[in-house]
Amino acid sequence: MGATLSNLTEGVANGSTIGPGLGDIPESCVACVFMYLTPPEICNLARLNRAFRGAASSDAVWESKLPPNYQDLLDLLPPERYPNLSKKNIFALLSRPIPFDDGNKEVWLDRFTGRVCMSISAKSLRITGIEDRRYWNWIPTEESRFPVVAYLQQIWWFEVDGIIKFPFPAGVYALSFRLHLGRFSKRLGRRVCNFEHTHGWDIKPVRFELSTSDGQQASCLICLDESVKDDTNGNSKRGCWKEYKVGEFIVDDSAPATEVRFSMRQIDCTHSKGGLCVDSVFIFPNDLRQRRTKLLK
Repeated sequence: MGATLSNLTEGVANGSTIGPGLGDIPESCVACVFMYLTPPEICNLARLNRAFRGAASSDAVWESKLPPNYQDLLDLLPPERYPNLSKKNIFALLSRPIPFDDGNKEVWLDRFTGRVCMSISAKSLRITGIEDRRYWNWIPTEESRFPVVAYLQQIWWFEVDGIIKFPFPAGVYALSFRLHLGRFSKRLGRRVCNFEHTHGWDIKPVRFELSTSDGQQASCLICLDESVKDDTNGNSKRGCWKEYKVGEFIVDDSAPATEVRFSMRQIDCTHSKGGLCVDSVFIFPNDLRQRRTKLLK
């Protein structure tokens, strides 16, 4: 294949002309084709020849990969970060996490689709009893997008709430909580998990809910600890990070900004529960989340 492409781009082989090659395709035609390709594919093809390289730098091509309201994301950055940037460089800038709200939230563009993704730290959530060290602690970690996660030792009334108002582009989004049963740490360079405080999650399920400013609602009940069932299937939920999908919501237009409220609760005071790490909340385009879930399995 490489040899074939080489001959096509040269247009001359063994001193005889073999007809038009890739190098003869007008840059405008290449740019039209690039409109239908993913950003990584465009960058790979840019190495073929000058016409492809020129088309791969076209503002028209990269503007088609940016969300219509990409300026809203740029506004989260200091103006000196994006002076007179090309659309290609704007895409590259926005495909890296952009922190906001004192660094407790991040937003970025998926580098394959240009779709908006968001992560919300536990620090940005309202957690009942978080100030009381008898119940909750903040523990540093390298396993999160953020520097710390919230660790629950033991509590009777488990309640975590959050809210985000953001101009999401039109689309279908899925919201999920990233949780971990057990406390993890490193010992002699190896990852170890302690389940000393892990209890109560197998008695009754946790209720997850979300609602939007335009009246959409979703909820589900999930049992976080099904140790017997998981051990039988060889796929334990303990000791690893899991994303629990709350539901989906639809955005018709980025203006006005969509407000999303979300929560997880287990407020049955007949038993205590503990040994749970709360990392963050993810909001991804639904089809993108489905692809991520397949990759993580």
